[in-house]
Amino acid sequence: MSLRDTSIDPRLLESARNEFMKLGFMKADLKTICDNAGVTTGAVYKRYKGKEELFCAVVKDTADILDGFVTVRTDMDFSGMTDDEVRNTWIMNETYMLDLFKILWKIRGDFVLLLEKSAGTVYENYGHEFALRMTDAYMQYYLEAKKRGLAKTVISRTEMHVLCTSFWTAIYEPFVHKMTWKEIEEHCKVMCRYFDWTKAFDMK
Repeated sequence: MSLRDTSIDPRLLESARNEFMKLGFMKADLKTICDNAGVTTGAVYKRYKGKEELFCAVVKDTADILDGFVTVRTDMDFSGMTDDEVRNTWIMNETYMLDLFKILWKIRGDFVLLLEKSAGTVYENYGHEFALRMTDAYMQYYLEAKKRGLAKTVISRTEMHVLCTSFWTAIYEPFVHKMTWKEIEEHCKVMCRYFDWTKAFDMK
């Protein structure tokens, strides 16, 4: 029995990543991906059902990281948190925000693939769906603050989604527009001044 040539996998994924980034999923050519990786199309179909499954393999690690990010913020237990701790979750902290940008900076290539190059795949609405999931997380934090009498403004889920989409678009766009890290550091400072959640919710 012949052993599978595992040296093909990283070459194939990198070639696919480059082709998807250049042309997007829909226009990317599987034969070009194979030629640039130095493999046959048969080698691809032994590993993946087709071009979409190959795209999913390229972005899997990044999608998993982002999924974990959402999960941590959705599965919250507020019972052990003080009022100050609940209130502080809504304060724009530059250090925390910069840490978030650092996470995204490390995966920026595949992050852009998910946001901008995924039309025609299961990820084609990734940015919108991510914002929806974060809306659910933010609503939990808001409702806890409301229950404790910390937030005075009534915010519907629809309005929270609009606010959340605006917030996350401001996080997405620097990567889409290929900002340098120095530019992102400055952008982070602007975001922390611009998005004042405590004022939006009239927090006590």
